[in-house]
Amino acid sequence: METGANWQDPPDGTLILRLRQGDTSALADIYERYKDRVYRTALAITRDPAAAEDILQECFVRLFTHADGLRTTEPVGPWLYRVAVNLSVDWLSHRQRWFGLINRLIERWTAPLRVERVVEERELQEKVQNAIRSLPLSQQVVVVLHYLEGLSLKEIAEILEVPEGTVKSRLHYAREALRERLTEWRPAVEMVYELT
Repeated sequence: METGANWQDPPDGTLILRLRQGDTSALADIYERYKDRVYRTALAITRDPAAAEDILQECFVRLFTHADGLRTTEPVGPWLYRVAVNLSVDWLSHRQRWFGLINRLIERWTAPLRVERVVEERELQEKVQNAIRSLPLSQQVVVVLHYLEGLSLKEIAEILEVPEGTVKSRLHYAREALRERLTEWRPAVEMVYELT
């Protein structure tokens, strides 16, 4: 459950029902429950705090306007993350910034990996980053969401609106491609094996 939510808080479905009746305090409760993760998701994709803040606000505007169409038997989190991802992707496509985005995300993703034990640290890091950048964009996105954001395969599938098997397949092929591209770099291959 999100930070700020506990077992005594009303379930999402109850809040959605209240929201449908015009109770804006229900929207505030949902906002408090999900704002941090929605913002982090938008920020991880856009790498622009102002854009992430705008996307966060737009997600909750859409929640308010689409409350009647939401299922009250399911958590609202996956729907919000999906909206955040879609808005973030739209923001990027309008600005043609995919290349810069992926570079920054990959740099952020690879920096904390235990490459400091390798003598050729910088060269290895660049090799791994270039290998990830060479993946198809659909594979890069699931790698970033899974390893950078720590989302489960099920959560990614809900966000991207694809079957969980598709996410699993994309991660599998991404890891295989990375192993293949990094075969001459034993420390990098070991690092990729840690991802499995």
